[in-house]
Amino acid sequence: MDALADLLDGVRARTAAFCRVILEPPWSLRIADRARLALATTLCGHAWIVPDEGEPVRMRTGDVAIVKGPGPYTISDDPATPPQIIVHEGSRLTTPDNVDVTDDLRLRPRTGGPAPDGSAIVASGTYQVGGEVSERLLNALPEIVLVPRSSTTAPIVELLAQEVHGEGPGRQVVLDRLLDAALIVTLRAWFARPGAEAPGWYEAQSDPLIGPALRLIHGDPAHPWTVASLAGRVGASRAAFARRFATLVGEPPMTYLTGWRLALAADLLRSSEATIDSVARRVGYANAFALSVAFKRVRGVSPSRHRAGVTPRP
Repeated sequence: MDALADLLDGVRARTAAFCRVILEPPWSLRIADRARLALATTLCGHAWIVPDEGEPVRMRTGDVAIVKGPGPYTISDDPATPPQIIVHEGSRLTTPDNVDVTDDLRLRPRTGGPAPDGSAIVASGTYQVGGEVSERLLNALPEIVLVPRSSTTAPIVELLAQEVHGEGPGRQVVLDRLLDAALIVTLRAWFARPGAEAPGWYEAQSDPLIGPALRLIHGDPAHPWTVASLAGRVGASRAAFARRFATLVGEPPMTYLTGWRLALAADLLRSSEATIDSVARRVGYANAFALSVAFKRVRGVSPSRHRAGVTPRP
């Protein structure tokens, strides 16, 4: 498994909240659902994504945007249009003065039929994101990722828009899988664009020496890797390998390995009832004591306190 695949493994569309709406100007939706990650595209017309801080970003027809939460933002026909509907967690809708209009179809955006002239058709979906592994991906992204239509795999988004109105068997599973695929191809297109400032671990995946080493680390993090053993597996001298890894990835091989192991351990501690000793062995530490020493040194809190929900002081 490669680094991007591992980081995306914790980002899943489950029971996908994907919708396709027709919006007639002037329109403005305040998104306050606290989703950690959302994908949006304009199938017709245009839309503006307006963050609370920073410059508005315009989506033209066919462009795809990934918006990083959980902070609120606005999607509108114009940055100056004030919000008309606020979208909360659980798809609850209110007016700006907090009147619940979730069940009032007259106030909800139109979801079907032909689009009137000048209107926009916006499709969007949210992802469940959790854990330290996924956080490594989120930390590599700006608040808004915009990929133009020319760089996207448009059929996936088109299929999503069609499937959301379907009634066939397995519809929800199809939506989840398509939304996952849309996220992956959008991220790949963004990271691969000319002039992209992609994170080191992403760019290093294509390097003939460091790419295989990263796949070894991610494929078997519990293996007792050393700089020498990794260098030997990829056919390089220890010194040359260490220099190249640090240059491309941005940190030494063992520092990267430690960070990856501790991210995996942090997620296992919170998502399973496995003992600390068992978690330690699964991620490459000899016992609970060895994991505790590394965990506290790097993260500032012991594994048991992390499991209990304690966060280290800044």
